[in-house]
Amino acid sequence: MFAIISAAIAPGLALLSYFYLRDQYDTEPVQTVFRAFILGISITFPIMFVQYVIETEQIFSSALLKSIVSYGLLEEFFKWFILYFFIFHLIEFDEPYDGIVYGAAVSLGFATLENVLFLAVNGLETAFGRALLPVSSHALFGVVMGFYIGKAKFSLPPARKKILCLSIVIPVALHSFYDFILLSFHNWIYFIIPFMLFLWWLGLWKVKKAHILTHLHHKQFKI
Repeated sequence: MFAIISAAIAPGLALLSYFYLRDQYDTEPVQTVFRAFILGISITFPIMFVQYVIETEQIFSSALLKSIVSYGLLEEFFKWFILYFFIFHLIEFDEPYDGIVYGAAVSLGFATLENVLFLAVNGLETAFGRALLPVSSHALFGVVMGFYIGKAKFSLPPARKKILCLSIVIPVALHSFYDFILLSFHNWIYFIIPFMLFLWWLGLWKVKKAHILTHLHHKQFKI
């Protein structure tokens, strides 16, 4: 059991460490990032319960609707809710790149507990595939969401609402498309690999843009 828990937790912590250590200015307090991670863990069971009800009652027969509502919208909305209402207004959130750190932390908190439960049921042999696909994709959805959350916080009010809308709409769209591939195609591996490569490119591009915004922020307000 210890091996399963270790294998389930390791990918999430490794990805979170990667995005955390790419903060070029004021590194976020570890306890605040850990709090975001725990908040991500806290939404796992409520989300899984709603998904169980949807699946049991067969509310959606369409793979597209199931992908959008049961996975994309439900999971990303809860993450966005945590980010906006529990993280967005923190005094420690003081530069645009911080949105990526907190977005990744919340998403990986959710993904890590989900991964523990999945490996406990399906065994250690699924750990590698889980790390490459669900855990990585959740991290990257969180990075994209966090980029827009960070950009919104340091934007003027007229643009803030539009950017906040993008912070939920784009991750929902990406997540929904990810699950639609898994649910709709028999040979889904041929479609998911290009999508994951695109997702990594997008996530790292958002990291680069967040660094630029953070540099401009420090130049304007802290120098």
